[in-house]
Amino acid sequence: MAVYTEVSADEASALLRQLKLGELKAMQGCAGGIENTNYFVTTEVDGETREYVLTLFERLTLKQLPFYLRLMKHLALKGLPVPDPAANRDGDLVFDVKGKPACVVNRLRGRSELEPTPAHCTAVGATLAQMHLAGRDFSMSQPNLRGLAWWNETVPVVLPYLTAPQAALIKSELAYQNHVAQSSAYAALPRGPIHADLFRDNVMFEDLDGEPHLTGFFDFYFAGVDTWIFDIAVCLNDWCVDLATGAHHAGRAESFVNAYNAVRPLAQAERALLPAMLRAGALRFWISRLWDYHLPREASMLKAHDPGHFERVLRERVTHPVTMSAIATHP
Repeated sequence: MAVYTEVSADEASALLRQLKLGELKAMQGCAGGIENTNYFVTTEVDGETREYVLTLFERLTLKQLPFYLRLMKHLALKGLPVPDPAANRDGDLVFDVKGKPACVVNRLRGRSELEPTPAHCTAVGATLAQMHLAGRDFSMSQPNLRGLAWWNETVPVVLPYLTAPQAALIKSELAYQNHVAQSSAYAALPRGPIHADLFRDNVMFEDLDGEPHLTGFFDFYFAGVDTWIFDIAVCLNDWCVDLATGAHHAGRAESFVNAYNAVRPLAQAERALLPAMLRAGALRFWISRLWDYHLPREASMLKAHDPGHFERVLRERVTHPVTMSAIATHP
């Protein structure tokens, strides 16, 4: 949620009035994230204060955006705790602000939990399974734009910035993932719309009577149609690892997988390929963080993520494979 494009209060107010979301009372640029320009905006309607997020898309195109926004709308209508994009009277969800495509969504309550417990992981696992099931009848389709094709394109771009051992690791892992993707086992994996970026900072919680209550998933702008087990692997690589070392956290992983499996039982093909998908998830984010770190865009309030974290996670996943049978207690 960096700020690449400065938006004035008058420009934001014009869009908010078009969407009948009230009069702008406050507006603040968001420092988190690295892909889009984001502002928290506060409005007032008949004396009631409301909170929204205004997003200007810096890389995604008008052709790509309907998939993300319609998916969020689809999930919201099915009762999933996700941001609900605001529509104008014609049903449009994408608008022009400063020559950039933009949208406004409701701001979720709560805060992100950066030190999750097994209880947090249970809530995320169950809700992710509900999201996957709710997306089965979503009519639109768009590939995961940060999937294997993008990895193959981007690794040669970041290779000049790597040491010899790093280059050897990233090239060997890319070759391995290309091999896995061509297998019959991979073709058998269940798939559908996935979030693809469901890190700790993209989930909100509130404390209710001392217990964590999940209030929403957000930042769907890496979503696409891909394997559900890849979405699970991305989560396990963030929610269920030690951030300092990248090492697997067995207790949190068990809570996450058992909660997911209780809602949508995992297929045998998914169980078999979990170790490969954990490596795939680590590779994907190592590549993207290398790209953002070494080839940054200018932005106000931008702080690039450390690429070294997912290098460590990948090395852990290669050296110490984690199987589904070692995690899940459900049959």
